[in-house]
Amino acid sequence: MLKLWNTATHVLEPIQPSTPGQIGFYACGPTVYQRAHIGNLRAYVMQDVLRRTLEMLERLRVRHVMNITDVGHLTDDADTGEDKMEKASREQGKDAWSISREYTEAFLRDLERINIVKPTIMPRATDHIVEQIELIKTLEEKGFTYQISDGIYFDTSKLPTYGSFSGQKLEDKQEGARVETNEEKRNPSDFALWKFSPTDGKRQMEWQSPWGVGFPGWHVECSAMSRKELGQPFDIHAGGVDHIPVHHENEIAQSMAAYGVPLAKHWVHSEFLLVDGQKMSKSLKNDYSLDQLREKGIEPLAYRLFLLGAHYRTKQNFTWEAVEGAQAALNRLRRAVRAWDKSGSGDLETEAVFQAAVEDDLNTPKALAVLWELVDSDFATATKSSTILWMDRVLGLQLDQCVAKPLLIPVEIKEVADRRWKARQARDWPESDRLRDELARAGWHVEDGKDGYHLERR
Repeated sequence: MLKLWNTATHVLEPIQPSTPGQIGFYACGPTVYQRAHIGNLRAYVMQDVLRRTLEMLERLRVRHVMNITDVGHLTDDADTGEDKMEKASREQGKDAWSISREYTEAFLRDLERINIVKPTIMPRATDHIVEQIELIKTLEEKGFTYQISDGIYFDTSKLPTYGSFSGQKLEDKQEGARVETNEEKRNPSDFALWKFSPTDGKRQMEWQSPWGVGFPGWHVECSAMSRKELGQPFDIHAGGVDHIPVHHENEIAQSMAAYGVPLAKHWVHSEFLLVDGQKMSKSLKNDYSLDQLREKGIEPLAYRLFLLGAHYRTKQNFTWEAVEGAQAALNRLRRAVRAWDKSGSGDLETEAVFQAAVEDDLNTPKALAVLWELVDSDFATATKSSTILWMDRVLGLQLDQCVAKPLLIPVEIKEVADRRWKARQARDWPESDRLRDELARAGWHVEDGKDGYHLERR
């Protein structure tokens, strides 16, 4: 049985569906004002492994809901600053709706490239304004809201359990609040449910409400849409650790206050991805995209393999050397499995060890160790083929495209690769690099060894 660390209880707990045979799974999705970076993608790969495990190993039907935040996410979690969509619109010279479409499409392409199974449904915040208004009305009727000059706020002091999820008491949140916090708020931890449009200009994204023209706060959408799609409480809510102290704390508060029952039973969070030991940021120019990895010869699937090499609850450090190692490992794996016979009967003992690793809080590093032991084992290659294809239903490395399928290299590609190898032997590095780029444009990755080179499809 799959056991996952539950952020809410701080213990490993078995996943026990509320409805036999089914899992309701909600994951916080992207705010579509810019391209997703590789740090964002770490959380989504973890969620994909979780979904595959639930479906493939636990044999459960999963309804996977991932929201698209296209309104209401302000530049500061303390409900100050601009709406990220409106800010991007001004900076990029495009309307907010176009930006939303552009970056949603880019996000979906990235999911496909890194082989993440598309969620069952991806509701947009702007398509669920009615549901968000209804949630706020319910909170108002129950006495949890108040109005100030810039919007309708949730009064955290009215909910005795507020702060228990993140482990911060209300007074601790107050002491640590920013000095620029809205002075009209009753408590620094209070958060916006509905923000009023500015009186000195018109927003692109605004709606009529019982309280005036405006737009919903960021936290409201997840509570409203998850309840609509999955009911309440549902089984699993996932996100990044950055969601714990504010976004998820507030989701839990407003959902409990409105309906008297928990929002979700099990909360799962993935840790940060660092780059050369530093936090990712635009200012450091280290918020790389999958496209930037491709420019360096790193395939999306190699990046996926890199991510699987660390446990999702530990910080992971991205370096170019490490991800190049993942690319080399993926190439080695593909070369090995191409030479195997077509699949026969799997090795049940190896599969059991692999499953035990995955079911132990998604221990992908241990699962990969089992995979490599299989690759280097003395089993018949038909047994290896069957076993590794079964493993890959969880790992998602698309090995079905390689197992027992020798690589056919077109003559013209082989000629370019041979010319490149000769250029390297002659230390003609500019020509070698030019030919490498030519191979890359044709969809081929070349890896040099001591006595020759290897080609792989990108």
